[in-house]
Amino acid sequence: MKSLRFISAEALVSNAQLARKSLSSVAHNLFPLLFKASYLLEQGEVIHDLVENWPLADFNIGKLLGTTVDYQEDISSRACCVCLESCLVGLRDYVLNCSSPYLKRLKVVDLTGIKDVEVQLCKCKKTLGRWARTELLSKLCFELLVEMQRLQFNPCIFDIAIDILIDLFVTERNYELVVQALLMRCHCPLKIRCVAFRADSLTLRKLFYIIKLTDPSSLRKLEVVHNIRLEMEHLEVLFNNIHFPLLTSLTLPARAFNVQRFAAEDEPILMTIGEKMSQMTQLTELSLAFSTLTGKIRKLLSPLKTPLKLLDVSNCALNHADMAYLANSLHSNHLEVLDLSGHNVADLYPSTFFKLLSHCSHTLKILILEECNIQDIHVNMLILGLIPCRKLQEFKFLGNPLSSRALKCLFNVFSDLPKLKYIEFPVPRDCYPNNVTYPIDDADLSKFDHQKYESVSEELNNILLHANREDIKASTPLFGGYDAAIQETGNELGAYLLKSFKDTLENFNKALQEMN
Repeated sequence: MKSLRFISAEALVSNAQLARKSLSSVAHNLFPLLFKASYLLEQGEVIHDLVENWPLADFNIGKLLGTTVDYQEDISSRACCVCLESCLVGLRDYVLNCSSPYLKRLKVVDLTGIKDVEVQLCKCKKTLGRWARTELLSKLCFELLVEMQRLQFNPCIFDIAIDILIDLFVTERNYELVVQALLMRCHCPLKIRCVAFRADSLTLRKLFYIIKLTDPSSLRKLEVVHNIRLEMEHLEVLFNNIHFPLLTSLTLPARAFNVQRFAAEDEPILMTIGEKMSQMTQLTELSLAFSTLTGKIRKLLSPLKTPLKLLDVSNCALNHADMAYLANSLHSNHLEVLDLSGHNVADLYPSTFFKLLSHCSHTLKILILEECNIQDIHVNMLILGLIPCRKLQEFKFLGNPLSSRALKCLFNVFSDLPKLKYIEFPVPRDCYPNNVTYPIDDADLSKFDHQKYESVSEELNNILLHANREDIKASTPLFGGYDAAIQETGNELGAYLLKSFKDTLENFNKALQEMN
């Protein structure tokens, strides 16, 4: 619902020329209102001028676009290219604009509140994702310095210092530009302050260097993903040389740990990493997907002094001892997000798994059990484990060999979970040919009876409708859910993989030639 004030603001900014001329006579406290109205209508020129003349001490885009008194709808998930580009260019021009009628009070700009989602409601349908925002801000900081050197400006410009809080996303393609911006931060009025850092497709040398430049002492979230060959010994070097006292979330790439290659001298390295993580006293989120940690999870997690709220150990080849540790650890009573995908939880260690589920049932909000070989015979046990999880908001269990009948039993239980909003369920086993084997290869994932699946899906949704649970969204994303980062940098990721494969073949051929 829009207030009369918001409707009036929309009317003003819809006439861009009039709105831009009127800004000098607008009261300071109306700037946030006009900004949200301009963003909603995608009035890029007005957004630019609002930011260029921003009269307040802070600019928090998440709060400005979030729920407000005058317009309750949260539009922070609109990563609109037109609006965000206008906003960032406006920041640069805020520094350069000597003729602004307002005193320059701006000290902090927080850009971390933008949410990158799959469906964009903005009219332009073009997004400025996290990677592109990183690139554009770095470019503007550099341009600002060049412009300040080229022209004769009022000396007071050099006294301007604005902290720009942002979640950086760096790959090989924008690495040099971001490094340049970070190196010159002390000279630039727009000072990049990295809150969260995501790196992909970088060499280890470049990764370590840019992490140092981000000011790791204030970093809250670190994601090292996909095409970075960070292994356990490299992680030890990183933690020995760089400290992360405020880190709350850590994501490591696949195969960061691989106990199958463990030698006796590797045990102290694992213990050192655990001790270093224990010094991150605010660490509550840890993602270790696709690391082989068989029998070693205790050594890694037991030193932690702060209970984890998020734990991703999907496809980590955990054994009974690992699951027993998790079920009895201090983390089990605090977990809000748990991913155990790729583990045969119901057959290999049913009692310890359900003990873990019982311990975290009072806190658990998201549970992911993809490709866990959960079959019809396990449904009753699973139901008993899920019923106490009254705070559960999301449940994802793609890739499990469950029949349509078993799914109907589960959906009857889902309707009784008061907080549940989102479900990802598998294509029923009876929709696939009899000779299909689990886990199903990507090539065979879509080879099912689509008509039968649609019929079953409709029945499942009717169960929710009859229980008055229209608020629950249920879907089957065959190839996984939407990942904004992959979507934005997928082409670069693919090119890097091909290059890595080519380099490996060349090295192999070279080795063969030397042997001959």
